[in-house]
Amino acid sequence: MQKNKEWRPNANLVNLNLRAKMLAEIRTFFQERNILEVETPLMCTSAATDPYLKPISIVSLQREALEEQKFYLQTSPEFAMKRLLAAGSGPIYQICKAFRDGEVGRLHNPEFTILEWYRPGFDHHDLMDEVETFLGTILGTPNAERLTYEAVFTRLLGFNPHHASLQQLKDCAVSEGISIATDVANTLTIDDWLDLLMTHSIEPHLGFECPVMIYDYPASKAALAKIRPGKPEVAERFEVYIQGIELANGYHELTDPEIQLARFEDDCRMRETLGYLPIPIDLFLVEALKAGLPTSAGVALGVDRLLMLKHGTYEIQDVVAFTIDRV
Repeated sequence: MQKNKEWRPNANLVNLNLRAKMLAEIRTFFQERNILEVETPLMCTSAATDPYLKPISIVSLQREALEEQKFYLQTSPEFAMKRLLAAGSGPIYQICKAFRDGEVGRLHNPEFTILEWYRPGFDHHDLMDEVETFLGTILGTPNAERLTYEAVFTRLLGFNPHHASLQQLKDCAVSEGISIATDVANTLTIDDWLDLLMTHSIEPHLGFECPVMIYDYPASKAALAKIRPGKPEVAERFEVYIQGIELANGYHELTDPEIQLARFEDDCRMRETLGYLPIPIDLFLVEALKAGLPTSAGVALGVDRLLMLKHGTYEIQDVVAFTIDRV
């Protein structure tokens, strides 16, 4: 006989009540600013092409055509929300589930809750101001420290990441005690090494006295953000850290459809090189950009992590009713 499954929730009822209270506080924050709450599909025929995100695919039987069609559970509501912006929605926010395959751990569950909001007329600095106000309202945190990507690497690791060589990054990783198998290490790019150093040697030290916002990332890490010309070029994006935890990721949104399509195509080529399954490009978003996405900034924030920080819990299972092992 199969061993009985644990049917009880992970989180206790106290934390589930605290979760409901915090969600109400979040909605009040946006209502007071006349930002519209929206809902968008979580099951779509395309998904984010980013090679480092793993969407979950499902198959649906279409009764009319009597044939199967593949859908993807969304890693973020970003693409559909941008379609609303292009249709003239004005400022919007959404609290919903998002899905990322294989992400399990103290801070991860494949199904999680995300808060995402967009502000037409804002750039990433304007949105950092609002995120700072949001965190002060929900968590009671002081004003954030703001550091460029270059400044945080220089402060904690002693070099400029925009000019570092591959060998310099490898040597730094060794000195930081980051151990990578030789066959894997030989395949890593400069961006990969920068990411390893960020997650292992920088992030754990950020945000213990106040939130820390890192901005002006290398242009190669632009994702869906604008790139600002200069020496070096930088991506107009930011990330927020509290108590060593990455909490939010924001962009001054890219509005050029041709550049966005080219980035999607680059992602697809990278996925093929890495041996990952192909992901269809979201041509709905490309058409929305052609129609005209207003100049805007947007940010995605992990609600489960926010609740962990608000109430001092250690693991995501402390604030989620049922994690992946109980569904």
